[in-house]
Amino acid sequence: MQLILHEYNLKLKHTFTISRESIDFQPSLIVELRSEGYSGFGEATSNPYYHITVPMMRDRLEGLRPFIENIKDQSPDEVWDSISPFLSSNMFALCALDMAYNDLYARKKGKKLHELWDFSTHNNPLTDYTIGIASIEKMVAKMKELPWPIYKIKLGTQEDIEIVTELRKHTDAVFRIDANCGWGVEETISNSVALKKLGVEFLEQPMKADNWEAHKEVYKHSALPIIADESCIIQSDVAKCHNHFHGVNVKLVKCGGLTPGKRMLEEAKKLGLKTMVGCMTESTVGISAIAHLLPLLDYVDMDGALLLDKDIATGVTITYGKIDYPDGNGTGVTLL
Repeated sequence: MQLILHEYNLKLKHTFTISRESIDFQPSLIVELRSEGYSGFGEATSNPYYHITVPMMRDRLEGLRPFIENIKDQSPDEVWDSISPFLSSNMFALCALDMAYNDLYARKKGKKLHELWDFSTHNNPLTDYTIGIASIEKMVAKMKELPWPIYKIKLGTQEDIEIVTELRKHTDAVFRIDANCGWGVEETISNSVALKKLGVEFLEQPMKADNWEAHKEVYKHSALPIIADESCIIQSDVAKCHNHFHGVNVKLVKCGGLTPGKRMLEEAKKLGLKTMVGCMTESTVGISAIAHLLPLLDYVDMDGALLLDKDIATGVTITYGKIDYPDGNGTGVTLL
């Protein structure tokens, strides 16, 4: 098997701002695995919050090149279990590798990845579309630019309720709120009451990730469901989130790929937690991988490629929130 690494700097349509950063470009690493005339693709992007850069990911994978290129026809679970101890310090790199191997494995089997997992895609959830923090006027303009059935609104400002109140005047769409750890306990509980009246469906990670006492307090008193994101990174976090959150948002780059992501979602469902997968600002490579987990999800946030000025791949397509799979096997990705 051959390991090929592709580096990109993805340009965004608009400056994207959340409570802790703003970006215009998103560095991304694409992992390609070639074997027997097939190629599988995976992606992970840089992330300052988790101290991950593309050179760091590239160097970690290059250091494991002999091991990776010696992988035979093992299952994705076997490969992940064997290689994850060597990449535990860089789950983003592990994610890109795991995505690529899942894609390659399914292509060799002549099936789409969700077919290999024996999933039915008839009741897939719709994806939301994210409105990053900006002036209220710019946020309204971004929303009007792309009419959508569900919007995920980034908050964590001094005028959060005013923002949502104004946005609500312009659409009947479902709203989801992501404060990216920007609120405190009283603020979250108070905001939950006001935001419920404004047609908000749930709140995502309103408080700092490790403040478990605060999460428990908000879980008891919030008027809206609370979904964990930064508090739910790896599989052992799922059980910790039980009785502290109403659901979990699994990010594939954080947990190390499709293989552990699928395990986390299945565990969450057993615990009665709502299930969600979220994306980073990434290309259709990463987004297409997420699409094959849709049958396990209550909610999904996979709009990352829609935020790009120019994509680097083809794969799944998204129309008014609905995801359509391409004809190809695996995750269906082709690099442009």
